[in-house]
Amino acid sequence: MSPSESPRQPRVRILVVDDEPQFERLILQRFRNKVRSGEYDFVFAGNGQEALKMIGQDGSITMVLSDINMPVMDGLTLLDRIREIRPLLKTVMVSAYGDMKNIRTAMNLGAFDFVTKPIEFTDLEITIEKTLRETELVRQVEQAKELAERHERLQLIDQLKTQFFTDISHEFRTPLTVISGMIDKIEETPEKWLVKGVGMIRRNSQNLLQLVNQILDLRKLESGAMELRPTQGEVVSYLRYLFESFEAWAESRDLRMHFLGNVPELVMDYDPEKLLRIVSNLLDNAIKFTPEGGQIYLLVDHLEPPGQLQFRVKDTGVGISADALPGIFERFFQGSDGRPSKPRGGTGIGLSLCRELVRLMNGEISVESQEGKGTTFTVKLPVLRQAPKAEEAPEAGLSALSLPALAGLSDWVQHPDVDAELPQVLIVEDNPDVAHYLQACLEGLYRLTLATDGEQGIERALEDIPDLILSDVMMPGKDGFELCQILKNDERTSHIPIVLLTAKADVESRIAGLQRGADAYLAKPFDRQELLVRLDKLLELRATLQSRYRSTEALPAADDEGANLEDRFVLKLRQAVEENLEDEDFGILQLCKFVGMSRTSLHRKIKALTGRSTSAFIRIVRLERARVLLNTTDLNISQVAYEVGFKDPKYFSSSFKEIFGETPRSARPE
Repeated sequence: MSPSESPRQPRVRILVVDDEPQFERLILQRFRNKVRSGEYDFVFAGNGQEALKMIGQDGSITMVLSDINMPVMDGLTLLDRIREIRPLLKTVMVSAYGDMKNIRTAMNLGAFDFVTKPIEFTDLEITIEKTLRETELVRQVEQAKELAERHERLQLIDQLKTQFFTDISHEFRTPLTVISGMIDKIEETPEKWLVKGVGMIRRNSQNLLQLVNQILDLRKLESGAMELRPTQGEVVSYLRYLFESFEAWAESRDLRMHFLGNVPELVMDYDPEKLLRIVSNLLDNAIKFTPEGGQIYLLVDHLEPPGQLQFRVKDTGVGISADALPGIFERFFQGSDGRPSKPRGGTGIGLSLCRELVRLMNGEISVESQEGKGTTFTVKLPVLRQAPKAEEAPEAGLSALSLPALAGLSDWVQHPDVDAELPQVLIVEDNPDVAHYLQACLEGLYRLTLATDGEQGIERALEDIPDLILSDVMMPGKDGFELCQILKNDERTSHIPIVLLTAKADVESRIAGLQRGADAYLAKPFDRQELLVRLDKLLELRATLQSRYRSTEALPAADDEGANLEDRFVLKLRQAVEENLEDEDFGILQLCKFVGMSRTSLHRKIKALTGRSTSAFIRIVRLERARVLLNTTDLNISQVAYEVGFKDPKYFSSSFKEIFGETPRSARPE
């Protein structure tokens, strides 16, 4: 192309609708130069019905020039139909001069412009150019909108994939923590950990393999590479067999399992391996997300008609929020608040895999749930008898790796002769093997107690007031973040250092934990020595805290901006004692009633903050007030003793010297 040539403009197709044949000749003659150059391309229709058919078949039509008065279908009817099928297509109406009623009707129906007969072609040319410019603007706006929507979709997909791989790393990190940790323990003390450690390593290796297989299976399903391998056999006993393989795990979590079948047996075609994946995923979720004391059901029915096997996995667990339900089977989906979070935890592929496997078997899967009440997954599969009969029971051919790798906490016990003076650590962890490994890391150094979920962890923390809390983040019900936030905002437990232990090692998760008051954040897999150092340093910080609260006089005022929750708690205790200084009977029981805490909880809280018992704390508040009176009044020592609630002046003097290192007499100014 030479520099003098301009690039050829894209062809626009203009549909002309008029029942007068000479109008077609006039148009082609008037616009012959634009037609020859390829700028315009005219197509013609003799009535509205013919035009409507052409518009439906030809998406390249750019604008319509239509007469109003035509047989079969007039221009106004055509205009109304165009608005239904292609609302952005611009239409210019042609009408006899002075036909204002039809012109107004056309404009109300969405006509872009109009020209009158007899047509002034100069005016028509201007109108067509104006219409095409507007059409181009609309096209650009729509294109920009489409690009923006596509960009938003790509961003969402990218966000979901990022979250997916973050959570996949979490699923890998947890078993890797156990595997790498138990290898170290076996090397250190093989006589103690060889048998138990090998079992834990094998279980977690199987968990890793199952996760990899799930990912590969989902890819095969999406690419159409997975084949269905049905055999004809009795399916009810097979479902019972799968169900019973979960009973040991459920029992370890104090859950009751119920297999209920309205049909004793049913012969049909099914793929044992695919059915195992579906049932295992659903039962695994039900057990994970049902609190202790809950119920799990597998209900089996034969629906006739339409000739379907129906089985339902029902639990009395935490449930799924209403806004999460529509996307619960979507790949990567985990959130109920517009972002990929966790209504039921996991990687976001298990339920997606279930749906694809059910579809492969020409079935359907659905879910009903109520948050806090429980969830029911329903699977319906067609009953057919076309496949060859199975030569052996399907369970005999299953690989051991296909069955759930489960472990309980029934053997998790505190050593009976543990030193009562050791600091107490509360472990909050729902994974049995991780809990066992933490026990192996900490036993002999700490007194250990265990909670298997966040709700139980909060209850145990409020009951025991431990010295440290080591909590996983991702747990059913209340997670580690919620546990941290609740305990750090409760004056009974706000002082307890909390270490969040999790496989979610991204910066956002760390920030989320620290914002809720976590004192440390340790990512899996972690080094045992690092864990011990973290806990040791937190205990050192607590010792520093105790030195701060040993003297209540050094604390800021309760309404001071620098006063924290612990400051205000100690100040509240001091205020209670000071308001009852003259009451020599005001003691531990009265102070417990004042703050609304049990004797044990108050003792542990005060001990953690000050290193003193409750009675010693009350006594030092009295003695600090006595020192003030000795310096500011002329009361004799006995009077001061009685003033601050001591019955015996001699005991007052000895207590004063024990705390301040001098007698009351020498404490008075010269």
